[in-house]
Amino acid sequence: MGNAVGCVSAGVKAPKKASSYAFNPFPLFSSFHGRPRNALQSSSSSSRNKKQKRERIQVDEGSVITSEQALPAAALPFHSDQTSSSIPFSRSTSVVHPSLGSKKQSFQRSSSARRRSNNDPLIIRSHQLVNQEPKIESPETSHFVLVHGGGFGAWCWYKTMTLLKESGFKVDAVDLTGSGVSSCDTNSITSLEQYVKPLIDTFNELGNEEKVILVGHDFGGACISYVMELFPSKVAKAVFIAATMLTSGQSALDTISQQQAQIFLYANGKQNPPTSIDLDRTLLRDLLFNRSAAKDVELALISMRPIPFAPVLEKLSVSDDNYGSVPRFYIKTLQDCAIPVSVQEAMINSNPPELVFEIKGSDHAPFFSKPRALHRILVEISKITHR
Repeated sequence: MGNAVGCVSAGVKAPKKASSYAFNPFPLFSSFHGRPRNALQSSSSSSRNKKQKRERIQVDEGSVITSEQALPAAALPFHSDQTSSSIPFSRSTSVVHPSLGSKKQSFQRSSSARRRSNNDPLIIRSHQLVNQEPKIESPETSHFVLVHGGGFGAWCWYKTMTLLKESGFKVDAVDLTGSGVSSCDTNSITSLEQYVKPLIDTFNELGNEEKVILVGHDFGGACISYVMELFPSKVAKAVFIAATMLTSGQSALDTISQQQAQIFLYANGKQNPPTSIDLDRTLLRDLLFNRSAAKDVELALISMRPIPFAPVLEKLSVSDDNYGSVPRFYIKTLQDCAIPVSVQEAMINSNPPELVFEIKGSDHAPFFSKPRALHRILVEISKITHR
C-alpha cells in the first residue's frame, strides 16, 4: 500500500487526528492509472496474532433464526436450572461460538462447539435455543437509519425499508453527498466529512433522547463509524453489512477489493490524484450481484454513481470513549465476490463486534439477494437488550 498511498496523498488533505491504533494494511493497487491488476489478498496476520473466538450465527433464506430460536437465547440471560425437552437442533442453521475478543461482554453468550464445563454460566445448550420461550423486552429503539455503500444510494434499500416498515419500525435511508438523488458532483468531494454530511444532518435533527440503530453497507461502514464517533449517545446499536469496519488509523482503501471493476476518474487531470472511482458496468453482475435477481441488477446498473476518492483514502480517527461505546454487530455475506469472506474475517478479527451473523447464499448485496434473511437479522438485533 505504501507506493499507492504515496502517489495520491499529497493531493488529499489528511485528517487532523493522528492514528491511535496500529494496523496491518492489505495489499492494494499496483497503480492508480487505469484498472489495478492484482486482486486483493486477505491478510492472515490478524488471525495469527489474535486467536480470538467470537459469536457467530449462520442464516440462510430458508432457515432463519427467529426470536424463538438462537439470537434471543444468545443475547438474553438464561438460568442454568431451566429445563426443556431434547428436540434436535440443527447446528448447520446456527453455528455459535463465545466471543473473547470483544471489549464488551454485555450479552449472554450461546452454546459453543468447544466442550465446556456444565457449570459454566455462559453456556446456552442447543435444545434451549429452540424451545425456550424468549423474554424479549421492548426494543431500545424502533428507528433504523440505513446508509448505502460506495456507488449505491438510498434506492438500494427499497426491499429492506418495506419489510422494516411492515414490521412497525421507523426507517430513514440517506443519500450521501454525490450519491442517489444528490445534485453534488462526486468529483468535487474532498473529505469524508463532506461525504457524510447528509447523515450528520439526520443526526442533528434527532431529539436529545432519541436513539437509532445505524446500519452501514460496504463503504457505508466507514461512514457510520465516523458518525458513531460524533454522536455516540444517539446510536443504540451499529450494524455493519459486508462493510468496512475499520480501526482507528485505517482507511477504506486498505480493505477495498473491487480492483478489476474500478475505473479511476481524473477530473483535475492525470497529473493529480484521482477524484472518483467508477465501476465497469459489464463486470458488476458477477462482482456485486452474483446471487441477485435480474430486475435488481438492472436497477443498480442504471442507478449507481461514481465513488468519491478522497473519502475512501481518508484514514478514520475514532476513540474508545465514543465509537467504542456503541455495540457493534457484523453481518457476513458468504458468497460475496466484492469483499470476500477472508477480508470480512480480517476486519472482524482486528475489531471484534458483539455478534457476527452469516447469511448463506448472499452476494455483496443482501438487500437484493436475501432481503428476508437480512430483515429478520435486523429485527432480532433490535430486540437485543443490555443487562
